[in-house]
Amino acid sequence: MFEVRVEADFSAAHFLKDYHGKCERLHGHNYKVYAHVRGSRLDAGGMLLDFSELKKALRAVCGELDHRNLNDFDVFRQNPSAERIAMYIYDGITRQLPALRKDGTDGGDARLYAIDVFETDTSRARFYPE
Repeated sequence: MFEVRVEADFSAAHFLKDYHGKCERLHGHNYKVYAHVRGSRLDAGGMLLDFSELKKALRAVCGELDHRNLNDFDVFRQNPSAERIAMYIYDGITRQLPALRKDGTDGGDARLYAIDVFETDTSRARFYPE
């Protein structure tokens, strides 16, 4: 089995509507995001996936979130937790690179395994499909 990982970052503000504590107030983070792809077969060039394709897709999705108030996105239902952000990024990458979907309908066996979203250096949420 092989795994590749690329990373990107973005800065955004949010608040957690259904949270009782300091995070219920508007605040911001400099998020770091890792996208992990796994698979068992390499292409003719000896690669699981071209890093540049994955980076381009990850950066595009992170760009949608950069310097925004994440509560303005309906998909987060007023609670843009790191977990929901990770799922949003996963969905965005697989829309751009459908061959990485878990169901394998587009051939190949490289799959987007997980998205890690770090709010801080010590706090991470991960999303991966079952």
